[in-house]
Amino acid sequence: MVQDFEALYAASYPRLRRVLAAMTLDVADADDALQEAFTRAAARGRKVGDLDDPEAWVRRVALNQAMDQHRRRARDRRQVTTEVVQELDPQLLDLKAALQALPLRQRQALVLHHLLDLSVADTARELGRPEGTVKAQLMRGREALGKLLDQTREAGS
Repeated sequence: MVQDFEALYAASYPRLRRVLAAMTLDVADADDALQEAFTRAAARGRKVGDLDDPEAWVRRVALNQAMDQHRRRARDRRQVTTEVVQELDPQLLDLKAALQALPLRQRQALVLHHLLDLSVADTARELGRPEGTVKAQLMRGREALGKLLDQTREAGS
């Protein structure tokens, strides 16, 4: 079981960290959410290890943790400061800024669908939303993202 957990951690952590960092726009928050998720997975041992897709369980717990962090900040009305996601190529910094401007639910759907290559159905299942809602969030998110990126390009010209 220890070897299975170590293999899950080694294989999943870097990918999930990139996804959560893109979603939360904060590497520290992504790390915190993932550490909590992996701690819970380790505490549950075989229950998680026996699942068909333990990484999906860890991802779901980490997403929930990240959402809780976001809600706490919003409730406290603190200004959320984000550090630059170091894994991002400098050319993608405009994308980071555009993602930051999107509502959290649209950002979550876009990141899971496009960065993790989850299907609409899988994205809906991960987020606990109806497929139609996810489709609408993806459509609106892509549209808003396109407009924001166009504005950034026009401003830079």
